[in-house]
Order: sequence, then C-alpha cells, then structure tokens
Amino acid sequence: MSDSPESGATNLSLSAAEATLPCAMVFNANDPSGAGGLSADLTAMSSASAHVLAVVTGSYVRDTTEIHDHVAFDEEAVADQARCALEDMPVQAFKVGFVGTPENLSTIAEITSDYSETPVIAYMPDLSWWDELAIETYLDAFAELLLPQTTVLVGNHSTLCRWLLPEWEGDRPPNAREVARAAAVHGVPYTLVTGFNAADQYLESHLASPESVLASARYERFEATFSGAGDTLSAALCALIAGGNDLQTACAEALTYLDQCLNAGFQPGMGHAVPDRLFWAHEDDATDESAEDGEPTPDSALDADDFPLDTTKH
Repeated sequence: MSDSPESGATNLSLSAAEATLPCAMVFNANDPSGAGGLSADLTAMSSASAHVLAVVTGSYVRDTTEIHDHVAFDEEAVADQARCALEDMPVQAFKVGFVGTPENLSTIAEITSDYSETPVIAYMPDLSWWDELAIETYLDAFAELLLPQTTVLVGNHSTLCRWLLPEWEGDRPPNAREVARAAAVHGVPYTLVTGFNAADQYLESHLASPESVLASARYERFEATFSGAGDTLSAALCALIAGGNDLQTACAEALTYLDQCLNAGFQPGMGHAVPDRLFWAHEDDATDESAEDGEPTPDSALDADDFPLDTTKH
C-alpha cells in the first residue's frame, strides 16, 4: 500500500500554512535531568506558542545537583541538522545556549550570518563546572564568532561580569549599562542581565543598551536553588520575539513567565529545584475544577502594560 495520501485527502491550504506557529531554532545541549538545555527550550518556547526547531549540539552528563561532564557533537552533525530544517521552514528567531566547542560556535555563526535579518538570542550559562582552559577557549570563541551576530545577550550578572569585565577594579560591581557597554564592544546591541543583588533581599533583572537601562524587574530572593532558570528565560524571550513582539514587550512577558515557572517550581530529585514551565497546564486543570464547583476562575492573562515588573516574587 502506498504511503502517499489519496487525492481526496484533506491538505493544508496556503492560507492555513501561512497561519502556522512562528518557528524558532535553538542550538543547545540535551539535559537528561530535564532542568535546562533543550528540555527547557522545548517546553518554554512551546508555552509561548512557538514551533521549536531543536538542534542538538551535545549532551550534558548531569543530575539535578551538578553537571558532571559534557559530550559534544561534531560541527558537521550540528550543521546538517540546522541546514536541513532551515531549507524546509522559515525561522523567525534563533537561540544559542551551550554548544560545547569553538567549532560548533563557528558553524552556528556561519548559519546565523546567512540569516542576518533574523534575531539571535544568546544565553551564557555558568560554566564553573568545566575545565578552566576549556572555559577560556570557549568564551574567547563565543566573543569573537557569535557575539557579533547576537541581538540580545542573556546571562547572570556575575557570569557576564567575569566574562566581559574580568579586570573590573571598581569599588562597586558593574551596573547594567556597564555590562551592556562591554557586550557592545563585541557588537551586541542589547543585554538582559539577571541576578543583580539589591537591598532588602531582592534581586533585579535589567534590559540595557550601552546608552540606557530600558526596563527593570525586581523580585524577592527565593530560598530554593534552581537549575534551568536562565535557559527558561532566554527560550521564552526568543519565542516571544519570534512571535512578533517588540523587545520590551517580549522581555516583560518572558520575565513574568519565568517568575510563574519558579513560583510553581518543584524538586524532582535530590538536588536543585526545577522551574515548572508547564504551570499553565496545571492552572487550567485547577480552573476546570473550580468551574465545576461553581467558584470563580482566576484571570491568569499576562499584561505587558504592567512592565517594568516590580511586584514579582522571585
């Protein structure tokens, strides 16, 4: 029997095809613990109504407590995955997470340069688990090859400062504009810096350009230690930009989404907590049960007009 559909079968019309979800391509490592990596990208981007083109660049060897090792794919395997998907589907945004080797960074930079009008969201995680020489080589390659292609660089304040401002000697830590200026030296127009220590046990995130802080979010320091928060935030931001949102709106919704993921976070193993990136699915279940009981249902819609977010909890 032929696998081809019969002539009478229903096919997508051109108008239906044009109405499909926006596509976002992500380059990242598999994370078998489910905390970060491609696990975070797939669930966060899908939650933001994007179709995810997931390019596997390698795999962590890790649990919820720590990263023990990383096994990288070779650059040809990475290129083949990406090029095959890109020849078939238009992409509205790229996200680059941890890809393991300078060779993979070079391959990804070549690909993103071929799509120069497409935004690139780059996330730099904490690499302190890795060999010191490997870290230095990787960061140098990232700065030289990928940062010139990057639209928004996302990372924790301490991670970005150690990387971009290693010789900082000020009496205070670098602020968001100073981090953004250091990134701009490599061609990055916008930087989303998380984890600023603020007064009264608060943490702050700042979206900045070299000229100004465009938006800020303040939230209470959360007692639990999370794995995967940065991948979750950068993936949501990428998906929202792919969906046509402007940068400030996308940042507002991504930060709101992360806050809700952390608020609903859980501890699946003996190590760190993990964001619940599908919290909204559980809320739907609770809403249905409340409706059956005759109780009013909560309004969980995100309102970008509330940005900057100064009332979040985490």
